[in-house]
Amino acid sequence: MAAFLPSESRAQTLRVATWAAPLSRDGPGLLLRDIRKGEDAQIAAFVAVLDEVRPDVLLLTDIDWDLEAMALTALIATLRAQGLDYPYHYTARPNAGIPTGLDMDGNGRLGEARDGLGYGRFSGNGGLAIISRYPVGIAEARAFTDLRWRDLPDAVLPLSADGTPFPSEEVQAMQPLSSTAHWVVPITVPEALPIDLMVWSATPPVFDGPEDQNGLRGRDELRLWTKLLDGDFGDPPARFVIAGNANLDPVDGNGFTDAMAAFLNDPRVIDPRPRSAGAEAAADPDHRGDPALDTADWDDGAPGNLRVSYVLPSASLRVVGSGVFWPAPDDPKAALLGDDGLAIGPHRLVWVDIDP
Repeated sequence: MAAFLPSESRAQTLRVATWAAPLSRDGPGLLLRDIRKGEDAQIAAFVAVLDEVRPDVLLLTDIDWDLEAMALTALIATLRAQGLDYPYHYTARPNAGIPTGLDMDGNGRLGEARDGLGYGRFSGNGGLAIISRYPVGIAEARAFTDLRWRDLPDAVLPLSADGTPFPSEEVQAMQPLSSTAHWVVPITVPEALPIDLMVWSATPPVFDGPEDQNGLRGRDELRLWTKLLDGDFGDPPARFVIAGNANLDPVDGNGFTDAMAAFLNDPRVIDPRPRSAGAEAAADPDHRGDPALDTADWDDGAPGNLRVSYVLPSASLRVVGSGVFWPAPDDPKAALLGDDGLAIGPHRLVWVDIDP
Protein backbone atom coordinates (compact mmCIF):
# COMPACT_ATOMS: atom_id res chain seq x y z
CA MET A 1 0.00 0.00 0.00
CA ALA A 2 1.42 3.36 -1.03
CA ALA A 3 2.76 5.56 1.74
CA PHE A 4 2.57 9.30 2.16
CA LEU A 5 5.77 10.94 1.00
CA PRO A 6 7.02 14.40 1.90
CA SER A 7 7.09 16.72 -1.07
CA GLU A 8 10.89 16.84 -1.21
CA SER A 9 11.11 13.05 -1.67
CA ARG A 10 8.65 13.07 -4.60
CA ALA A 11 10.00 16.16 -6.35
CA GLN A 12 9.76 14.49 -9.78
CA THR A 13 6.14 13.47 -9.44
CA LEU A 14 2.80 15.21 -9.68
CA ARG A 15 0.26 14.40 -6.96
CA VAL A 16 -3.32 14.89 -8.18
CA ALA A 17 -6.18 14.50 -5.72
CA THR A 18 -9.93 14.78 -5.51
CA TRP A 19 -12.01 15.29 -2.39
CA ALA A 20 -15.71 15.72 -1.76
CA ALA A 21 -14.92 17.56 1.46
CA PRO A 22 -18.11 19.20 2.78
CA LEU A 23 -17.32 22.83 2.04
CA SER A 24 -20.95 23.67 1.31
CA ARG A 25 -23.39 25.35 3.64
CA ASP A 26 -27.14 25.96 3.99
CA GLY A 27 -27.14 29.41 2.43
CA PRO A 28 -25.06 31.79 0.29
CA GLY A 29 -22.18 33.51 2.06
CA LEU A 30 -22.11 31.11 5.00
CA LEU A 31 -18.99 29.27 3.83
CA LEU A 32 -17.13 32.58 3.51
CA ARG A 33 -18.31 33.51 7.00
CA ASP A 34 -17.08 30.24 8.48
CA ILE A 35 -13.69 30.49 6.79
CA ARG A 36 -13.13 34.07 7.93
CA LYS A 37 -14.14 33.39 11.52
CA GLY A 38 -11.43 30.74 11.78
CA GLU A 39 -13.38 28.74 14.37
CA ASP A 40 -15.00 26.03 12.23
CA ALA A 41 -13.85 22.56 13.34
CA GLN A 42 -14.68 21.04 9.97
CA ILE A 43 -12.50 23.52 8.10
CA ALA A 44 -9.70 23.03 10.62
CA ALA A 45 -9.86 19.27 10.03
CA PHE A 46 -9.85 19.87 6.27
CA VAL A 47 -6.64 21.91 6.55
CA ALA A 48 -5.01 19.27 8.77
CA VAL A 49 -5.67 16.46 6.30
CA LEU A 50 -4.48 18.56 3.38
CA ASP A 51 -1.29 19.32 5.31
CA GLU A 52 -0.75 15.57 5.68
CA VAL A 53 -1.33 14.58 2.04
CA ARG A 54 -0.09 17.77 0.31
CA PRO A 55 -1.39 17.26 -3.23
CA ASP A 56 0.01 19.43 -6.00
CA VAL A 57 -3.39 19.72 -7.68
CA LEU A 58 -6.66 19.26 -5.80
CA LEU A 59 -10.20 19.10 -7.13
CA LEU A 60 -12.88 19.96 -4.58
CA THR A 61 -16.31 18.59 -5.50
CA ASP A 62 -18.52 20.03 -2.75
CA ILE A 63 -17.59 23.68 -2.31
CA ASP A 64 -19.99 26.61 -2.58
CA TRP A 65 -19.38 28.90 -5.52
CA ASP A 66 -19.85 32.66 -5.43
CA LEU A 67 -19.56 35.19 -8.22
CA GLU A 68 -16.21 36.66 -7.17
CA ALA A 69 -14.78 33.40 -5.76
CA MET A 70 -14.52 35.07 -2.36
CA ALA A 71 -14.97 31.84 -0.39
CA LEU A 72 -12.39 29.99 -2.47
CA THR A 73 -9.94 32.89 -2.19
CA ALA A 74 -10.41 32.98 1.57
CA LEU A 75 -9.85 29.24 1.78
CA ILE A 76 -6.64 29.51 -0.22
CA ALA A 77 -5.46 32.28 2.10
CA THR A 78 -6.20 30.07 5.11
CA LEU A 79 -4.15 27.27 3.57
CA ARG A 80 -1.30 29.66 2.80
CA ALA A 81 -1.22 30.77 6.43
CA GLN A 82 -0.65 27.11 7.35
CA GLY A 83 2.23 26.73 4.89
CA LEU A 84 0.13 25.24 2.06
CA ASP A 85 0.57 27.47 -0.96
CA TYR A 86 -1.81 27.05 -3.91
CA PRO A 87 -1.26 30.16 -6.02
CA TYR A 88 -3.43 29.01 -8.91
CA HIS A 89 -7.09 28.12 -9.01
CA TYR A 90 -10.03 27.62 -11.33
CA THR A 91 -13.74 27.71 -10.66
CA ALA A 92 -16.90 28.61 -12.55
CA ARG A 93 -20.60 28.72 -11.87
CA PRO A 94 -22.03 25.20 -11.61
CA ASN A 95 -25.52 24.12 -12.60
CA ALA A 96 -26.25 23.36 -8.96
CA GLY A 97 -29.05 25.53 -7.63
CA ILE A 98 -29.71 27.57 -10.76
CA PRO A 99 -33.50 28.01 -10.73
CA THR A 100 -35.56 26.90 -13.72
CA GLY A 101 -39.16 27.68 -12.81
CA LEU A 102 -40.00 24.12 -13.84
CA ASP A 103 -40.82 20.93 -11.98
CA MET A 104 -37.53 19.21 -12.77
CA ASP A 105 -38.11 16.10 -10.65
CA GLY A 106 -41.79 15.56 -11.45
CA ASN A 107 -43.07 15.68 -7.86
CA GLY A 108 -45.70 18.30 -8.62
CA ARG A 109 -44.00 21.12 -6.70
CA LEU A 110 -41.90 24.07 -7.82
CA GLY A 111 -39.00 26.00 -6.35
CA GLU A 112 -37.41 23.10 -4.45
CA ALA A 113 -33.69 22.23 -4.39
CA ARG A 114 -34.26 19.51 -7.00
CA ASP A 115 -35.92 21.96 -9.38
CA GLY A 116 -32.65 23.65 -10.32
CA LEU A 117 -30.51 22.76 -13.31
CA GLY A 118 -28.75 20.61 -10.74
CA TYR A 119 -29.59 19.93 -7.10
CA GLY A 120 -28.86 22.93 -4.91
CA ARG A 121 -30.48 25.06 -2.23
CA PHE A 122 -29.08 28.19 -3.89
CA SER A 123 -27.08 29.02 -6.98
CA GLY A 124 -23.56 27.66 -6.59
CA ASN A 125 -24.39 25.32 -3.70
CA GLY A 126 -21.91 22.45 -3.75
CA GLY A 127 -19.89 23.37 -6.83
CA LEU A 128 -16.40 22.50 -8.06
CA ALA A 129 -13.03 24.19 -7.63
CA ILE A 130 -9.45 23.37 -8.58
CA ILE A 131 -6.52 24.63 -6.54
CA SER A 132 -3.01 24.05 -7.80
CA ARG A 133 0.68 24.61 -7.14
CA TYR A 134 1.16 24.84 -10.90
CA PRO A 135 -0.33 27.22 -13.49
CA VAL A 136 -3.88 26.55 -14.62
CA GLY A 137 -4.85 27.31 -18.21
CA ILE A 138 -7.92 29.42 -17.51
CA ALA A 139 -8.12 30.82 -21.04
CA GLU A 140 -7.77 27.34 -22.56
CA ALA A 141 -10.29 25.64 -20.24
CA ARG A 142 -13.26 23.93 -21.88
CA ALA A 143 -16.60 23.63 -20.14
CA PHE A 144 -19.36 21.19 -21.07
CA THR A 145 -21.63 22.35 -18.28
CA ASP A 146 -24.21 23.77 -20.72
CA LEU A 147 -24.40 20.65 -22.88
CA ARG A 148 -28.02 19.49 -22.96
CA TRP A 149 -28.52 15.95 -21.76
CA ARG A 150 -30.45 15.01 -24.90
CA ASP A 151 -27.53 16.24 -27.05
CA LEU A 152 -25.06 13.72 -25.64
CA PRO A 153 -24.58 11.05 -28.32
CA ASP A 154 -26.56 7.92 -27.40
CA ALA A 155 -28.11 9.61 -24.37
CA VAL A 156 -30.77 7.63 -22.50
CA LEU A 157 -33.35 9.94 -20.93
CA PRO A 158 -36.03 8.87 -18.44
CA LEU A 159 -39.53 7.88 -19.51
CA SER A 160 -42.81 7.88 -17.63
CA ALA A 161 -44.82 4.67 -17.31
CA ASP A 162 -46.78 5.63 -20.43
CA GLY A 163 -43.60 6.08 -22.48
CA THR A 164 -43.63 9.88 -22.55
CA PRO A 165 -40.60 12.01 -21.57
CA PHE A 166 -40.17 12.31 -17.80
CA PRO A 167 -40.94 14.62 -16.15
CA SER A 168 -42.00 16.50 -19.29
CA GLU A 169 -40.91 17.32 -22.81
CA GLU A 170 -40.35 20.92 -21.68
CA VAL A 171 -37.85 19.81 -19.04
CA GLN A 172 -35.98 17.47 -21.34
CA ALA A 173 -35.72 20.17 -24.00
CA MET A 174 -33.60 22.34 -21.71
CA GLN A 175 -32.09 20.08 -19.03
CA PRO A 176 -28.28 20.06 -19.05
CA LEU A 177 -26.37 16.81 -18.68
CA SER A 178 -24.19 18.18 -15.87
CA SER A 179 -25.81 18.20 -12.46
CA THR A 180 -22.79 20.21 -11.29
CA ALA A 181 -20.22 20.80 -14.05
CA HIS A 182 -17.83 19.15 -16.53
CA TRP A 183 -14.53 20.92 -17.22
CA VAL A 184 -11.32 20.18 -19.10
CA VAL A 185 -8.61 22.40 -17.61
CA PRO A 186 -4.93 22.34 -18.68
CA ILE A 187 -2.30 22.19 -15.95
CA THR A 188 1.24 23.35 -16.80
CA VAL A 189 3.75 20.98 -15.23
CA PRO A 190 7.42 22.05 -14.97
CA GLU A 191 9.65 20.44 -17.59
CA ALA A 192 6.78 18.42 -19.03
CA LEU A 193 3.93 18.75 -21.50
CA PRO A 194 0.65 20.12 -20.12
CA ILE A 195 -1.85 17.69 -18.64
CA ASP A 196 -5.58 18.17 -19.14
CA LEU A 197 -7.52 17.78 -15.91
CA MET A 198 -11.01 16.46 -16.75
CA VAL A 199 -13.30 16.98 -13.77
CA TRP A 200 -16.92 16.48 -12.75
CA SER A 201 -19.27 15.62 -9.91
CA ALA A 202 -22.30 13.52 -10.79
CA THR A 203 -25.72 13.25 -9.22
CA PRO A 204 -26.23 10.28 -6.88
CA PRO A 205 -28.34 7.47 -8.40
CA VAL A 206 -31.04 7.69 -5.73
CA PHE A 207 -33.78 10.08 -4.57
CA ASP A 208 -36.00 9.39 -7.57
CA GLY A 209 -38.71 6.96 -8.70
CA PRO A 210 -39.06 4.04 -11.11
CA GLU A 211 -38.19 6.28 -14.05
CA ASP A 212 -34.62 6.36 -12.62
CA GLN A 213 -34.00 9.97 -13.63
CA ASN A 214 -30.96 10.38 -11.38
CA GLY A 215 -29.47 6.99 -12.16
CA LEU A 216 -29.68 7.58 -15.90
CA ARG A 217 -28.32 11.10 -15.62
CA GLY A 218 -25.37 10.00 -13.49
CA ARG A 219 -24.48 7.26 -15.97
CA ASP A 220 -24.54 9.70 -18.87
CA GLU A 221 -22.49 12.22 -16.87
CA LEU A 222 -19.79 9.55 -16.78
CA ARG A 223 -20.34 8.64 -20.43
CA LEU A 224 -19.52 12.19 -21.48
CA TRP A 225 -15.85 11.37 -20.85
CA THR A 226 -16.07 8.29 -23.06
CA LYS A 227 -17.62 10.36 -25.84
CA LEU A 228 -14.97 13.05 -25.43
CA LEU A 229 -12.19 10.44 -25.69
CA ASP A 230 -13.97 8.98 -28.72
CA GLY A 231 -13.56 12.34 -30.46
CA ASP A 232 -17.25 13.33 -30.48
CA PHE A 233 -16.34 16.78 -29.13
CA GLY A 234 -13.21 17.53 -31.14
CA ASP A 235 -9.68 16.21 -30.78
CA PRO A 236 -9.45 14.23 -27.52
CA PRO A 237 -6.78 15.05 -24.95
CA ALA A 238 -3.60 12.98 -25.24
CA ARG A 239 -2.33 13.46 -21.69
CA PHE A 240 -5.05 13.76 -19.10
CA VAL A 241 -6.26 12.94 -15.63
CA ILE A 242 -9.97 12.34 -15.03
CA ALA A 243 -10.91 13.26 -11.47
CA GLY A 244 -14.09 13.69 -9.51
CA ASN A 245 -17.01 12.19 -7.67
CA ALA A 246 -18.89 9.77 -9.92
CA ASN A 247 -21.29 8.83 -7.11
CA LEU A 248 -21.02 5.35 -8.60
CA ASP A 249 -19.25 2.21 -7.39
CA PRO A 250 -18.19 -0.42 -9.96
CA VAL A 251 -19.58 -3.32 -7.90
CA ASP A 252 -21.83 -2.31 -5.00
CA GLY A 253 -24.58 0.18 -4.26
CA ASN A 254 -27.27 1.69 -6.44
CA GLY A 255 -26.86 2.94 -9.96
CA PHE A 256 -25.38 1.48 -13.12
CA THR A 257 -22.38 -0.22 -11.56
CA ASP A 258 -21.57 -1.95 -14.84
CA ALA A 259 -21.05 1.45 -16.49
CA MET A 260 -18.46 2.38 -13.87
CA ALA A 261 -16.76 -1.00 -14.17
CA ALA A 262 -16.59 -0.68 -17.96
CA PHE A 263 -15.12 2.81 -17.75
CA LEU A 264 -12.41 1.66 -15.35
CA ASN A 265 -11.48 -1.03 -17.89
CA ASP A 266 -11.21 1.42 -20.80
CA PRO A 267 -7.65 0.91 -22.16
CA ARG A 268 -7.24 4.67 -22.56
CA VAL A 269 -7.26 5.20 -18.78
CA ILE A 270 -5.32 3.74 -15.87
CA ASP A 271 -7.13 2.70 -12.72
CA PRO A 272 -4.46 2.88 -9.99
CA ARG A 273 -6.94 1.31 -7.54
CA PRO A 274 -6.02 3.56 -4.57
CA ARG A 275 -6.39 1.70 -1.30
CA SER A 276 -6.49 2.40 2.43
CA ALA A 277 -6.21 0.38 5.61
CA GLY A 278 -9.07 2.34 7.15
CA ALA A 279 -11.52 1.36 4.41
CA GLU A 280 -10.50 -2.27 4.70
CA ALA A 281 -11.07 -2.19 8.46
CA ALA A 282 -14.53 -0.65 7.97
CA ALA A 283 -15.67 -3.24 5.42
CA ASP A 284 -19.38 -3.89 4.87
CA PRO A 285 -19.96 -7.64 5.26
CA ASP A 286 -22.58 -7.82 2.49
CA HIS A 287 -20.57 -5.98 -0.18
CA ARG A 288 -18.90 -7.84 -3.04
CA GLY A 289 -16.23 -5.30 -3.99
CA ASP A 290 -12.78 -4.92 -2.45
CA PRO A 291 -13.47 -2.81 0.67
CA ALA A 292 -9.95 -1.37 0.69
CA LEU A 293 -10.87 0.64 -2.42
CA ASP A 294 -13.84 2.43 -0.82
CA THR A 295 -13.71 6.22 -0.62
CA ALA A 296 -16.84 7.06 1.38
CA ASP A 297 -17.85 5.98 4.89
CA TRP A 298 -21.63 5.64 4.88
CA ASP A 299 -23.85 3.64 7.22
CA ASP A 300 -23.79 -0.11 6.64
CA GLY A 301 -26.44 -1.17 4.17
CA ALA A 302 -27.71 2.35 3.49
CA PRO A 303 -25.81 2.47 1.22
CA GLY A 304 -22.71 1.25 3.06
CA ASN A 305 -19.13 2.21 2.25
CA LEU A 306 -18.54 2.67 -1.47
CA ARG A 307 -15.91 3.66 -3.99
CA VAL A 308 -17.28 6.84 -5.58
CA SER A 309 -14.34 9.27 -6.00
CA TYR A 310 -11.72 8.66 -8.68
CA VAL A 311 -8.39 9.90 -10.04
CA LEU A 312 -7.76 8.17 -13.39
CA PRO A 313 -4.66 9.13 -15.42
CA SER A 314 -4.42 8.50 -19.14
CA ALA A 315 -2.53 5.45 -20.38
CA SER A 316 0.11 7.85 -21.74
CA LEU A 317 1.18 8.73 -18.18
CA ARG A 318 3.09 6.65 -15.63
CA VAL A 319 1.57 6.11 -12.18
CA VAL A 320 4.09 5.78 -9.35
CA GLY A 321 1.80 5.77 -6.30
CA SER A 322 -1.76 6.20 -5.07
CA GLY A 323 -3.84 6.12 -1.92
CA VAL A 324 -6.92 7.16 -0.01
CA PHE A 325 -6.56 9.13 3.20
CA TRP A 326 -8.37 6.72 5.50
CA PRO A 327 -5.94 5.58 8.20
CA ALA A 328 -6.49 2.35 10.13
CA PRO A 329 -8.22 2.86 13.50
CA ASP A 330 -4.96 2.26 15.39
CA ASP A 331 -2.98 4.70 13.23
CA PRO A 332 -2.31 8.00 15.05
CA LYS A 333 -3.27 9.84 11.86
CA ALA A 334 -6.83 8.54 12.23
CA ALA A 335 -7.31 11.29 14.83
CA LEU A 336 -7.42 13.78 11.95
CA LEU A 337 -10.78 12.30 10.95
CA GLY A 338 -12.25 12.71 14.43
CA ASP A 339 -13.45 10.21 17.02
CA ASP A 340 -16.30 9.05 14.79
CA GLY A 341 -14.31 9.30 11.56
CA LEU A 342 -16.65 11.98 10.23
CA ALA A 343 -14.92 15.20 11.25
CA ILE A 344 -14.80 16.14 7.56
CA GLY A 345 -17.84 14.22 6.41
CA PRO A 346 -18.08 10.73 4.93
CA HIS A 347 -15.85 11.25 1.89
CA ARG A 348 -12.10 10.62 1.86
CA LEU A 349 -9.37 12.36 -0.10
CA VAL A 350 -8.12 10.24 -3.03
CA TRP A 351 -4.67 10.89 -4.55
CA VAL A 352 -2.47 9.55 -7.33
CA ASP A 353 1.21 10.27 -7.98
CA ILE A 354 2.20 10.61 -11.65
CA ASP A 355 5.55 10.87 -13.36
CA PRO A 356 4.67 13.64 -15.79
